[in-house]
Amino acid sequence: MHLLLAIVTGLLTIVAPADPLVVRTDAGPVRGKETGQTRTFEGIRFAAPPVGEDRWKPPRPPEPWKDVADATKPGAACTQFMPDSAEDCLFLNVTVPRDAGSRRLPVLVWLHGGYTMDAGSLYGAQRLADQGDVVVVTTNYRLGVFGYFGLPGLAGSGDFGFMDQLSALRWTQRNIAAFGGDPRNVTVAGQSSGGMSTCALLTSPAAAGLFHKAAIMSGSCLLNWPPGGLIPNQPAQTPYSPLAKTEADGAAVAAGHGCEGSDALACLRRLPAAELMKDNQTFANHLTYGTPLLPLDPAKAVRRGAFHRVPLISGGTHDEMRAFIAGVEKLKPITEERYQELLRKSFGEYADEVAAEYPSRDYLSPAMAWATVTTDRSWACPTTEGNRLLSRRTSVHAYEFDDENAPDVNGNEVPTVPHGAAHALDLVYLFELSGVEESLDAAQRRLSRQMITYWTTFMRTGDPNAPGSPRWDSDAVLSLAPDAIRPVAHAADHRCGFWLTVPR
Repeated sequence: MHLLLAIVTGLLTIVAPADPLVVRTDAGPVRGKETGQTRTFEGIRFAAPPVGEDRWKPPRPPEPWKDVADATKPGAACTQFMPDSAEDCLFLNVTVPRDAGSRRLPVLVWLHGGYTMDAGSLYGAQRLADQGDVVVVTTNYRLGVFGYFGLPGLAGSGDFGFMDQLSALRWTQRNIAAFGGDPRNVTVAGQSSGGMSTCALLTSPAAAGLFHKAAIMSGSCLLNWPPGGLIPNQPAQTPYSPLAKTEADGAAVAAGHGCEGSDALACLRRLPAAELMKDNQTFANHLTYGTPLLPLDPAKAVRRGAFHRVPLISGGTHDEMRAFIAGVEKLKPITEERYQELLRKSFGEYADEVAAEYPSRDYLSPAMAWATVTTDRSWACPTTEGNRLLSRRTSVHAYEFDDENAPDVNGNEVPTVPHGAAHALDLVYLFELSGVEESLDAAQRRLSRQMITYWTTFMRTGDPNAPGSPRWDSDAVLSLAPDAIRPVAHAADHRCGFWLTVPR
């Protein structure tokens, strides 16, 4: 190791250079590791364990530590149906280019998808940080019944996972300079429920000043599903829940566990996490509005223009619903008769019009017809409308990922529903998922490099355009495909004019 020489009070003193793998946070020092062209710091505690009496309370600062904490491996994922998850889970991870030096680099805070599953540590950010010359923070947040539970009289009902995301953003503001990041140039981004959470942050008064740009991937504020349109036999849904519904659902869960009356909350806090997991799925799509953190339904806030004026990237995948419908097809195949039944349940008196617009004979199978209907109606066209409303008050660069041969990270394909450019298949082009880089061919690697260039240039400047890249205008939807990156007629492709004639 090189030694630095310094003259101190006239004496020659030998000073060892600082260890770049040790970084001091406001709670204590952490030691990371080198991983190729980056340095990673994993499992950094950004809040105290939300356990015991702190279950369903706002996150508290962690207890400070003096010794250098190990940051070479991830912390536990938040409680879900996967091994090694735990309630003590409020950890984040930082990836930094190895040659960051004393520069102040753009920062990405990434919110993973899955209101009831997933973890920040599953999103390796080495390519993103190295190629884009940026700092990446991936974070955990409480999930399902632990993150979005509510009860009458419980402060913070429905917003505990959202509070964790805000806490991670505040941690970033306080600490990221020590890692080489610029707290004045933070982009918040997420996919699926992470994108929906990013939308919510756009409309939350508590998020003011915590980020300066945003990227919403497959998670527009205006997403909504008709009855049976997301999961058969389920009611109509949006990504968000009114406080009254969250509290009512929580009261029903409490009663189911024999926890009622003035002792209900204390009774629930005494229950083992495994017992509460039986109710986990009840609190999917329960990020709650009508609260101090989220006063308005984010869809209504966007329509009113009540959101933070920051530059945006916003879009989705061409075939969002195929992975979901493939799962349905595995359980109970969608015949022509069942296709017509699904149309009637979702669209009532307009079912025949939808059937005429999307006749199953035009598709590989009735299941493919249904996947196309639900993609267009519930994802593509609401995203288009959301982008139109947002662009009235800020810059929006809209995109659609369209690699029909992308690696199938969902693992949910059936012969009647080829995966195409399904929900979440764009993620492998930005991240090493679960620490493993999926096999991409030469054209796909080029697309990955181009997407990283767009996203990180946007982080740096608020505009994704860079020299040598296909032009991405803010008044067009850019198709991201291996064979060509070009503007597309997105609204026409997804028949958004037709869907304007079908009441929601």
